[in-house]
Amino acid sequence: MEFNATEHQHIRYNPLRGDWVLISPHRLQRPWSGKVDSLQEELLENDPKNPLSPGATRPNGAVNPHYESTYVFNNDFPALLQEVPEPDVDSGDPLFKIAGAKGSCRVLCFHPKSNITIPLMTVQEIKRIIDKWCEELQELGKHFTWVQIFENKGDQMGCSNPHPHCQIWSSSFLPNEPKLKDSNQKAYWQKYKSVMLLDYINRELERKERLVEFNDSWVCLVPYWAIWPFETMLLPRRHILRLTDLTEDERISLADIMKKLTIRYDNLFCTSFPYSMGWHGNLHIYFAYKLGAPTGSLTSEDNSHWQLHAIYYPPLLRSATIRKFMVGYEMLAQPQRDLTAEQAADRLRSVSLTHYKFQS
Repeated sequence: MEFNATEHQHIRYNPLRGDWVLISPHRLQRPWSGKVDSLQEELLENDPKNPLSPGATRPNGAVNPHYESTYVFNNDFPALLQEVPEPDVDSGDPLFKIAGAKGSCRVLCFHPKSNITIPLMTVQEIKRIIDKWCEELQELGKHFTWVQIFENKGDQMGCSNPHPHCQIWSSSFLPNEPKLKDSNQKAYWQKYKSVMLLDYINRELERKERLVEFNDSWVCLVPYWAIWPFETMLLPRRHILRLTDLTEDERISLADIMKKLTIRYDNLFCTSFPYSMGWHGNLHIYFAYKLGAPTGSLTSEDNSHWQLHAIYYPPLLRSATIRKFMVGYEMLAQPQRDLTAEQAADRLRSVSLTHYKFQS
């Protein structure tokens, strides 16, 4: 019997994280007897009771302006604050380490209408979101070590408010996930004298089997090492360290490919496709101070090993109501998936670029 990646179990290496994922394609044949979610209800275009709507009153008493495009405000219940006391000096005990953590949390509303998600927006409306991302990164990156843009879409990914929005968390420390990627990209740079993700893009463009969408500036693909069933990665085709380095044309083409990707997602199961997504890119060029201390070593450090990229983590597995859970083996051993990356990319490519709501 010869090995067939679409039939036989195997493990794949993720060079960004330095870990492995178990692929078990034969499990797709098993009948499903697990949890089946209910479909999300259609949303009102303008819900005055929704605290993210224009003119609505938020739980802390603040009133939103009657915004007509994007709208940014400080999170009313932030996980990170700037004015907080520092913990006592670390005792040096390796089992009880502690350090200070400061930051800010902002909310960015994408659109004034609650029932308009990214695949239903115009390219120009999405471009305005990208422009706002860049503005926030430019400002917050001057003061914080890391700025994390992320969107949780749909209650299946824990989103507590269906109005189209994302969050922007800034921190005085480098979080675990970007720290891993920084370390592994730097190690690759030092060993091969090239940028890991640029090498990866070029190989994927040659092979084509995991590509979902691409244009002159961007590539969208299912990573070879993907964990979530229809996970995708969005990468610029030239060497770019951070979102704010994008040209005007690259921002427009990014808006276009984001729209096409999310239309494909929605059309896969004819539903408003849930996901968590976010951006990873180098920030060190911006900030001049960290917890009040100069960080010249960081600002002058060569960070050419970085390549900007976005990641989409959607949970849906077999239908609009059946999702993957990261439990058991995934929590105690390592990630596992049934569908191969190649099968997922093929399914995403096969759906229409006309949104299902507009198909006759």
